[in-house]
Amino acid sequence: MDFTMDNIGLWNFMLQLGVIATILVLANIIRRKVPFIRKALMPTAVIAGFLALGLRFTGLIRMDTALFEMITYHTIAIGFIALSLIIPKKEKNYSRVITGSKSGALIVGGYLIQGIIGLIISITLAYTIKPDMFKAAGILLAIGFGQGPGQANNIGGIYENTFSFTGGKSFALSIAATGFLVACTFGVIYLNILRRRGVLTKVNSREMTQENFTVEDFQNDNEIPVSESIDKFSLQVSFVLMVYLATWLLSSALTLMLKATGNDFAISLIDIIWGFNFIFGALLAVALRGIINLGHNIGWVNRQYQNNYLLARISGFAFDIMIVCGICTIDFQKLAGLWIPFSLMCLFGTVGTLLYHKIMCKVLYPGYYYEGFISMFGMQTGVISSGILLLREIDPRFETPAATNLVLGSSFAIGFGVPMLLLINMAPMSDKLVFVVLGCCLGYFILLLAYMILLKGKKQR
Repeated sequence: MDFTMDNIGLWNFMLQLGVIATILVLANIIRRKVPFIRKALMPTAVIAGFLALGLRFTGLIRMDTALFEMITYHTIAIGFIALSLIIPKKEKNYSRVITGSKSGALIVGGYLIQGIIGLIISITLAYTIKPDMFKAAGILLAIGFGQGPGQANNIGGIYENTFSFTGGKSFALSIAATGFLVACTFGVIYLNILRRRGVLTKVNSREMTQENFTVEDFQNDNEIPVSESIDKFSLQVSFVLMVYLATWLLSSALTLMLKATGNDFAISLIDIIWGFNFIFGALLAVALRGIINLGHNIGWVNRQYQNNYLLARISGFAFDIMIVCGICTIDFQKLAGLWIPFSLMCLFGTVGTLLYHKIMCKVLYPGYYYEGFISMFGMQTGVISSGILLLREIDPRFETPAATNLVLGSSFAIGFGVPMLLLINMAPMSDKLVFVVLGCCLGYFILLLAYMILLKGKKQR
């Protein structure tokens, strides 16, 4: 084999990873050293994504966008699998089920609000000033704003390649990138307004960055040693990749079953299965966690093999890479003719998400409204790290349950969000189905609203 620079196939993947790593380090330096960027609370991965996007457009560095799209697709699944393998702590002060279920309903309700707003805009434009508008494009507002660049890349790509929505992937990715800007800029403005009104007290910046860890944060008493016959980190990576292999096998089996039916609608679900493969990965990871726990209960397993700290680091690494690669692959040239719907969706999507969470967080989180609102708004316009960053400004030690709501709510949102998988797949099939999907979104939102109101009396202590 040729190991020199002439063998592009040998070196390309590693060189592109080196470029991503360099940009991430540079973005971290910029965030730490440039005051107005640091105060904007923009995640380092988002800064790196925009840096990479700028470098790609200027042509200063050659970037393999096809490879970046592949990395974006795989890292979202790896991140969710690692998160799902984490052993949850036993909470004594409030019910995990009630906390998770009402927060999960709140999150999916946010997706539905965004989808409803987006569909109303895209349908209205299609029947007025923009007859060539792809009517189902509006539901991508919920994908981009609500779920970030990973899913924007997946579903936008399906809409573009399968349903002929020209520029669909860049449209969805641009919405996701704008969502990060909304989360950070509005979040900072809102926090400063609250401080000027005296609602919040200023937290010392040094105090915010100090984290008091104990040995239990890194490992439990009954865990395997850090380095035995196999390194502990190697074992965590092996668990994640093993579950991802099982995810591929399950998705492949479902694909063969759907193809065997010969039904057009069943076959149309194949793309959505692979687009949302991270959900299957998360469920299989939970199943593996349950099997290991069962082994503990019956005495077959004597040690704890998962390490929460290392699994969280794997997840964080995957999501950081996902964000960088996702933003970098935006092609603004494909947005030609889509700037009007893009601008309207981002504007009204921001307002709708803001009003929805201001109202519902007062109902669901009366004891810590501001923390609950700012964290949920940050997550539903960016990703979970955006919500955590904003929350740390007013609750640096996570003394309220707001951070727990994000984690538990995201897990329960997978279950509540299953009907949306079908709706997302149905929307682009025909013009008539777009209206059906819009009606279903409204109906499902009303059901979730009623469910949350029923749970509002189940308060966290």
